[in-house]
Amino acid sequence: MAYSEKLAEKIRQALSHLPDVEEKGMFGKKAFMVNGKMCLTAGPDRMMCRIDPALHADAIKRKGCRAVLMKGREYKGYVHVSEDSLQTKTDFNYWVTLALDFNKSLDQTKPQRR
Repeated sequence: MAYSEKLAEKIRQALSHLPDVEEKGMFGKKAFMVNGKMCLTAGPDRMMCRIDPALHADAIKRKGCRAVLMKGREYKGYVHVSEDSLQTKTDFNYWVTLALDFNKSLDQTKPQRR
C-alpha cells in the first residue's frame, strides 16, 4: 500500500530546517533519514518514529500509538502513530521532536543494534 503523501509532506516540512535529510522509498513507505539514520517514515495511514527505547513503554500508552511489530516481534524504540492522532500541530510536533532527540543521541560512526 502506498504512503500518505500528505503525511510525507508534513514530515518534509518539519525537517526542512535540518542540513542532512535524505528521503528513501522503503517497503512502500517514505523513509526520512536524518544524519544517515532512519528517523521517521510516512506510511499509508501512520507515521513511524524511531525513539529512545527507554521511552517506548510510556510512548505506546499514548492515544494512537503502538509498537512496531515485524514477524511477530516488537521492536523497542520503533512506534507507529496513527495519522488520526497527528492532526494537531502539537501532537505532530511531539512525535517529530521525540524522534529527532533520539537521532541526535545516536553515534553517527557506528551502526545501531536493536
